[in-house]
Amino acid sequence: MSSSQILKGILEGCLLSIIAEGETYGYEMIEKLDAYGFTMVKEGSIYPLLLRMKKEGLVVTSSKKLPSGGPKRKYYSLTDQGKEELEAFKGRWSEISKAVHHLLEGEG
Repeated sequence: MSSSQILKGILEGCLLSIIAEGETYGYEMIEKLDAYGFTMVKEGSIYPLLLRMKKEGLVVTSSKKLPSGGPKRKYYSLTDQGKEELEAFKGRWSEISKAVHHLLEGEG
């Protein structure tokens, strides 16, 4: 199993966490993911996920002009439902990561 296959299952929770820090746009999310060590995530891979998250009511978007001109940027913010999903993800992730740690460390 490749790291990209594993990542697909956790990327939504990671994006929710980044957006929870404050209104942000796509490329900024990629930069933050990269800074946290998610170097394998490419910009094009998050947009379908963000679109699905919007359809599910987890995020809302707003378009804003750049002070320097140029095209508008789409900024993402969490909805109340998105905040709830983030908290649920944190709980699931905690359980899964503890179980995997115990398994790999032979603490069963």
